[in-house]
Amino acid sequence: MHDDIKNLGPLATLAGVWEGNKGDDKAPAEDRALVVNNLFRERIVLEPIGEVNNHEQSMYGLHYSAMAWRIGEENAFHEEVGYWLWDAVNKQVMKCFIVPRGTTTIAGGTVEPDAKRFELIADLGSETYGICTNKFLADEFKLVRFELRVEIHDEDSFSYDEDTVLQIRGQDELFHHRDKNTLRRVK
Repeated sequence: MHDDIKNLGPLATLAGVWEGNKGDDKAPAEDRALVVNNLFRERIVLEPIGEVNNHEQSMYGLHYSAMAWRIGEENAFHEEVGYWLWDAVNKQVMKCFIVPRGTTTIAGGTVEPDAKRFELIADLGSETYGICTNKFLADEFKLVRFELRVEIHDEDSFSYDEDTVLQIRGQDELFHHRDKNTLRRVK
C-alpha cells in the first residue's frame, strides 16, 4: 500500500472515485414552507494529497470534489470542493469544504484509526469545527449545525447521511435539510 494511503487511517478506503444513483435530498421548497424531496445521482472524487504539516501537527488527507444531479436532469444542482484530513495523533477526522452558495464548513470528530463508522459535526460559532456563510444565507437560511455520519461497508461501498440544520427566517422550528446516498467505487 502506498504510504499516502496507509497514513490516512479511517479515510484510507475512501481514496478513489465513487458514484451513487440513489441519493435522497430533503430541502426547503421555494416558498420555504414546504419540503421538497429530490432524488439525485452523484460523483465524488477523493485523491490523496500526502502529508500536511502545521509545525508539530502532521496530517494526511484527501482532496475531494463532489457533484450531484437530480435524476433525469443534466445540470448539477450541488457542488462541493475541499479536503478530508486525518490527524492520527489526536484521532481527528476533518471534512473541510466550500459550496458555491457562499458557505464553508469544517466538521470534525474523534475517530479510531480502523473505524468503519464515524460522525463529524460543525456548529455555528465554534472556533474549531464551525461554519461560515454569506450575509444573505445568515439572514434567511442560517446554518446552525452540520452533522455527517459515514459508514464504510467494504472496500467498494460506503454511505453517508448528513443533516444540515437551518434556521429559516420566519419559522420557529429548525429545518433539517437531509442528504444521504450509498456510493460504489468506479475507479
